[in-house]
Amino acid sequence: MTALLAAIAILGVSVSGPLMAGTSAPAFAIAFWRNAGASVLIAPVALARSRTELAGLGRRHWMTTVLAGFALAGHFAAWVTALKLTSVAAATALVCGQIVWVVLYDRLRGAQLAPLVVAGLVLAVAGVLVVTGVDFTLSRRALAGDALAVLGGVFAAVYLVTGQSVRTRLSTSVYTFLCYGICALVLAVLCVATGTQLTGFSARTWLLIAAVTVSAQMLGHSLLNHLLAVMSPTVISLLLLLEPPGAALLAGVFLGQSPAWGVYVGLVLILAGLAVVTSRRPPPAPVQAD
Repeated sequence: MTALLAAIAILGVSVSGPLMAGTSAPAFAIAFWRNAGASVLIAPVALARSRTELAGLGRRHWMTTVLAGFALAGHFAAWVTALKLTSVAAATALVCGQIVWVVLYDRLRGAQLAPLVVAGLVLAVAGVLVVTGVDFTLSRRALAGDALAVLGGVFAAVYLVTGQSVRTRLSTSVYTFLCYGICALVLAVLCVATGTQLTGFSARTWLLIAAVTVSAQMLGHSLLNHLLAVMSPTVISLLLLLEPPGAALLAGVFLGQSPAWGVYVGLVLILAGLAVVTSRRPPPAPVQAD
């Protein structure tokens, strides 16, 4: 079941880059509506069980939840903007660099990485570069987008690491409701501060925003939050390296865009690296799974 949920989550996030890049709404508006919409969809389930769970949530866990929400807002603000400035391939590859920051955090905590784990990480990152063809242009606009994608990866790493600690006390529905809600509030303030348009879009734009909310937010991020109960942030970050080849393969199926040979080579490298790392890392301590 865990493998199935992970596969659905990766399929969900794989469509997010192309969908958001093709949406004519401003980047901050897309980020706001996908989080606000997901929070509203989760609310009925979360509110039914929130009183008991929230009553037992200490000050430290509240602060961590708020930090996770702010980090998620930073991730979306940076990455969705990057998608508007640079290629989808480059933005997706660079945001997947979150694995580097998660591993660095583990090292700062004193965790020891076996040589095979390091080799697996290098294999997986190399696979992402092969998939994208190292598609990084040198225009000023593209470089700004690349830098924002890297920043988005940093925020994503903070979001995953902090989220795992909160998941020891909160169910998936309550945690995602709080995190998406906090994220939406932060993004709403950002939209107001920057004068970003939030309404008046075409029907097609609203449809694309709804699609990315259901696929990437509900079936992608929410399932990844659930998997934090049984997987470490490092393994989830490695799974997210499957997003670039996943997006390319989906484009081949639904858009008739035949993937380049590098997609298949990169996919093999990523899967090999993932297999090495997951086989060598000890499982995380069990936490509340639902």
